[in-house]
Order: sequence, then structure tokens, then C-alpha cells
Amino acid sequence: MAAAKYSVNQHPIQTLLSWINAGEIAIPEIQRPFVWNAAQVRDLIDSLFQGYPVGYLIAWRNPDVKLKDGSMSAGKRILIDGQQRVTALMAAILGQYVVNKEYQRVRIKVAFQPIEQRFEVSNPAIQKDKIWLPDIAEVMGEKVSLMGLVQQYHSQNPETEMEEIFLSIERLRGLVNNQIGLIELNSDLDIETVTEIFIRINRQGSELSQADFAMSKIAANEEYGGNMLRKGIDYFCHLAVTPEFYPSVAENDRDFASSEYFPKIAWLKNENDDLYDPSYTDLLRVAFTSRFKRGRLSDLVALLSGRNFETREFEVAVAEQSFATLKEGVFDFMNETNFKRFVMILRSAGFIDSRLIGSQNAVNFAYIVYLLLRQEGTPAVGIESFTRKWYVMSILTERYSGNPEGSFDYDIRRIRELGFAGYFQSIGEAELSDTLWNVGLPQKLNTSVASSPFYRLYLAAQVKLGDYGFLSSAIKTSDLVLQRGDIHHIFPKNYLKKSGLLRGQYNQIANYCLMQSEINITVGDQSPTVYFSKLFEQCDTGEAQYGGITNMAQLLENFRMNCIPSGVEEMSLEDYPEFLAQRRKLMAQKMRWYYEGL
Repeated sequence: MAAAKYSVNQHPIQTLLSWINAGEIAIPEIQRPFVWNAAQVRDLIDSLFQGYPVGYLIAWRNPDVKLKDGSMSAGKRILIDGQQRVTALMAAILGQYVVNKEYQRVRIKVAFQPIEQRFEVSNPAIQKDKIWLPDIAEVMGEKVSLMGLVQQYHSQNPETEMEEIFLSIERLRGLVNNQIGLIELNSDLDIETVTEIFIRINRQGSELSQADFAMSKIAANEEYGGNMLRKGIDYFCHLAVTPEFYPSVAENDRDFASSEYFPKIAWLKNENDDLYDPSYTDLLRVAFTSRFKRGRLSDLVALLSGRNFETREFEVAVAEQSFATLKEGVFDFMNETNFKRFVMILRSAGFIDSRLIGSQNAVNFAYIVYLLLRQEGTPAVGIESFTRKWYVMSILTERYSGNPEGSFDYDIRRIRELGFAGYFQSIGEAELSDTLWNVGLPQKLNTSVASSPFYRLYLAAQVKLGDYGFLSSAIKTSDLVLQRGDIHHIFPKNYLKKSGLLRGQYNQIANYCLMQSEINITVGDQSPTVYFSKLFEQCDTGEAQYGGITNMAQLLENFRMNCIPSGVEEMSLEDYPEFLAQRRKLMAQKMRWYYEGL
């Protein structure tokens, strides 16, 4: 029989709260912002008052770690499920402030009506009504005199019975003696198992990941500044999306505002670029992988816990060094020069709009490549070219679409073994062969999904190469992308629909182009043999009907830019499959030319 991996015990709520105050259970300040609303806090208190079950809390006792003097220190418990409930108790019963979804420190007050034994969220009307005790935290304090409280309440509400009020308030104060279940995971469980338990437990609510568990681990450690590090990560990601949040941080979190982190993220207050808006998962992956040369976040949790991968023991020195190294990686990520230069490199590859960014993990590893090359002292020109090429290569090979964490770990280990240049060359030889460009990529373009990473890559290639929109004489593809230009059909959609083709047939990537709406409207649902013939005519007559191109050389150049097969003016419905096949090959060749020139 397998040994139990956990123990289950019932503890009075008062005991739980005393553990928290004594630091025996780590409740990260902003492990995740407190997402419950005040009504949910009220309902929890009411359930406890009524004696209803409120579920189990789950904690993991950190592995015992070896101190620098050789002695062992017992790890503290980390709450891995139940933070919202515990935070609600701390707010309502202990009167502590909580950090809400807007990252503001607020008090949540629950009011109690002793006569009807009813709870409500405190509000100005309740606070003026003498029949209510407007804040139960002022009732629950150990130094509060129960008799004095009853007498005061009775004097303000003389129609009440003192004994009834006494029993009601006594029952409220006894709420902290109610039992709550605690499942405690054994300290000898491996990190991967605890991480998986954490993810499975929390999957019932908002979906959580290894990054969430790593962030909980970071935030729980005040000895090495993990709580402030966690805030730095959270605030950076929040400011990247909403720069106007900056004054709120300065006003509501004075401790953080006076820390070394605040100046490092202050530049975001004036930053409105949305090309790369990282989540804390993105930031954590980049910082960890670039500094530790590992790709699995479960390894980060192990290192922050003090695991020595060689001796397989847990040592305080390893934990201390791991926090310091992670901090360096986070600072690298946040650095204004690094971040802005990396985004500039993405733009220089043609990815000028966030809609062209498909895989966030591909962007993340490209940033890792950028930081690694900076660490190695690679010249600026080399950094830019390698970073662009790696990002585009990862899209072409769908490198991080299946198991991104496994791919991160594999790639960083190979880079560590072979060096970046050597490993990158081996990828090119193995995965970017003629077969990919001539067969594989055209096959990947055989889809109707406009959000396909390969169509986005094709548009980025057009932007990078300075192409003009289809049939445009002055409007570039980059203009149409930035102006949120529409995707149109070269073989008009209505023409194909009227001919009996289905959605998946007429909505093909190889039939898509960026075209000015007014040109598309003029084309209407005419057959290509009709409107392409008229295009050639307007080059002879000089009278423009579709767009402003009236020169044959310019028209053919526009066709080349937009990968239009030769002889299209003679193509009818029967030629549509051949048109698609030819255009896919031309699009693939354009992407090859683009990639090789990065």
C-alpha cells in the first residue's frame, strides 16, 4: 500500500488565524489579487455562523532545508488552495486591508444585526443605524469586553432584551472556535507532484498553471525579498497594459514605491505600445530561462525551495542564490533599453501590429534569445538579425505550439551545449530545408483560417519588404495593417458563392489579400477573367477603373508583390484550385526570401 501523501486535520479558525499572524502559514500579500466581492465575504461569515461547511484548505509544508551552519530548518506551510477564504476571514474578522482586482488596498466591513442574527455588507446607511454592529472586526477583538458591548448596544436600543443580545453576540464571537479542515501535503513530496496537485485543485476556479504556483512560492518568501519581487512582476505586467495605473501604485503601495523595483518600472507610465504586453507567466518564463538556462517552471520552484540538483538535498544557500538570480533575470526583462530594443527588433521584422503576433511563447523565447546574446556580448547587428530570424523560424516550425515548456527546456539546454550560433545553424539545416519551403509551407497555407500564423507571417513579410496593397499605387501593406485594413478575396467571394463553392473553399488564405475597400467595392463579384482583363486595358488606355495603376510594368510589379500567378487574367472558376496551388507556392517563396534577408 502506498504511503499517504497528506494528512487531514480539523483546526479552530482562531488557531488558523494565529498561525498566520505568527508567520507559520505563508499567505502571499498579492499571490493573486483578492477577487471576491464584499457579498461573498459576507456569505462566508454567515455560513460559518450557521455552522455550514466551507470546504478544506490545502497547504504544503516546504521541504526542510539545510542552513549554512549545517543544521536543518523546518519549512513553513504555503497555502496552495483557500487563499480567497483565508483572506476573507482576515479582512472581516481581523479587520485587515486586502488588495483588490484594481490593486487598491481596501477594507471590507461586514455588519451584524444581533436581533435577527443577520449579516450585511456595511454601508453608510447601516453605519448610521444603531440596530446594526457596522463592523464585526470591532466585535471580535480579544480585548473587547462582551458585557460592555452588550450594555452599550442595549443603551442605544432600549427596546431589546439584554440576554438575547448577549447570546447573539456571544455566538458571533464564538465563530472563531468553529472548525475548518486543513489538508497538509507532506514536505517530502517532489515539486512536480505538488505543482500538479496545485493546478488540479485550482482548476475548478480560474485556470492556473505552474507559473501561478511559482508566483505563490516567490511571494511567500519575505526573507529573500520574494514578496516585493512578486509585486514588481505583477505591477510591471499591469502597467504594460494600463499605464494610467502608475499613480495608483505610488499612492496605494508606499512600501513598493520606496523599493528598488519602482524606479525600474516607472518608464511604463508613458508607454502605450501594445505590441508585446507580457503576462506574469511570460515575464517569469523569460527571466527564469534566460538566467537559469532551464525551461521548466517546476525547476524554478525546486530551486527557490533550495533544491541542489546534484546532491538532491535542500539547502538554504541554493534558495538564497536562486532568489538573487531570478531577481537579476526580472530586472533584465524590465530594463527599458532591453524591452524597447527587443520590441523594435520585432517591428523591424515586419510585425508592426499586435494582430500579427500569434504565439506569445514564440515572442517570449525570442526575448530570451535577445537577452542571451546580450549576455554573451554579441554585436548589436548580430543580436538583431539572430533575434528576428529565431522568432520567424519558431513560427515556421510551430516550435512552441504543442508543449511550449518542453520545447523551452530542450532549446535552452541545446543552446547551452552547442552555443547559440551552432544550435541555430543545426536547426536551419534540419528544419528549414528546401522541402519545407517547396512542400511543407505551401501545405500549411492550405487553410481558410485568416488568423493562421503563416498568413500573419506572410503579411509581416510584405510589410518588411515594403510591398503595396493589391492594386494600390500609393498605399502600402504596412498602411493597411496599421489602419486595420480588410482582408479581401482575389477571386471575389460572392462570385465563388454564386458558383456553388462552400465557405471553406472560397475562404482560403491563398485567395486573401489586403486591398483598399474602395477598390474591392469596384471589383464587386466579377470573374477574374473580367476584372483582370480590364486592369490590362487601363494600362493601355491610361483610364484607371480599379486603383491608380495605369502602367503595365507597375501592375506586374504589384502582382509580384502580392504573389499573383501569371496568366490569372485567363483563369475561370475551373482554374480556381490551380490558382490557389500556384499562389501558395509563390507566397512560400516570398516568405523564404524574406526570412533569408532578415
